[in-house]
Amino acid sequence: MKESSRTLILLHTAVFLAGWTGILGRLISLGGLPLVWYRMMISIVTLLIVLGFMRRLHKTGSKAIMQIAGCGILLALHWVAFFASIRVSNVSIGVACIATSCFFTSIFEPLINRKRISWKEILISFISIAGVLLIFSLDIRYRAGIILGLLSAALYSVFAIFNVNVAARTGEDSATMLLWELVGGVAFLTICIPFQAWFFPEEAILPAGSDLIWLLLLGSVFTVVPFLFQLHALRKLSAFTVNLTYNLEPVYSIAFAALIFGEQREVGWSFWAGLLLIIISVLLQNRRVAEKK
Repeated sequence: MKESSRTLILLHTAVFLAGWTGILGRLISLGGLPLVWYRMMISIVTLLIVLGFMRRLHKTGSKAIMQIAGCGILLALHWVAFFASIRVSNVSIGVACIATSCFFTSIFEPLINRKRISWKEILISFISIAGVLLIFSLDIRYRAGIILGLLSAALYSVFAIFNVNVAARTGEDSATMLLWELVGGVAFLTICIPFQAWFFPEEAILPAGSDLIWLLLLGSVFTVVPFLFQLHALRKLSAFTVNLTYNLEPVYSIAFAALIFGEQREVGWSFWAGLLLIIISVLLQNRRVAEKK
């Protein structure tokens, strides 16, 4: 088998595995905050084992660690909002809203990096907003999930912008970045958990039943493994190819949710029309990136 074919197989495997994230989030009974704490902690242990075996662990300066850990806080908040969205609505709603991160990036990136706004990106992004408005017309019980999903997308766009900037400043490789981001996220959530226990005593903190099995799978196989496969693909393929392929992630998630939970019966035509508009906006943006290159 050719190296390029092997790399593409690893990339599609990574996207396929990532598509299960929302499914596992619904199977786990914990709320978003403790769920993400366990996910990040398990991912840290898994990543340390993998990097140690590969002999890729190295000393990182304290200033760089603080900057990377700050990105980790944004990543943790993004995941908390995402899993909370799934919990109060369903997997399909949560992953559909995440696809609107392109819209938030088109707004936040010029503000954060002090660059000129791209009106083409704004116009493309409004297609995704039209999609969200269609989805928002669903039964009122889904609206809290949509709001949390949009918050998750906004947090992810800010995380992605800062992640690129910090990586350029520190010069650290992606694996080291992820490790210290996970550490920063765990440290932040560890501070937050006592407040959740105080204000929401009815929310479980400890995993129950099969939660531990799902958490172990989520933190290792469905977090670290896709990331390492993605890293390998980025060394062999263009970033555009990798990003375009990752657009299949919400498609996988929605298909899995339909097969496992029967969610296709919970959403109507407005969801599918809205999802189609969101996918079109993402594809148009990716086409613009390809034309620039």
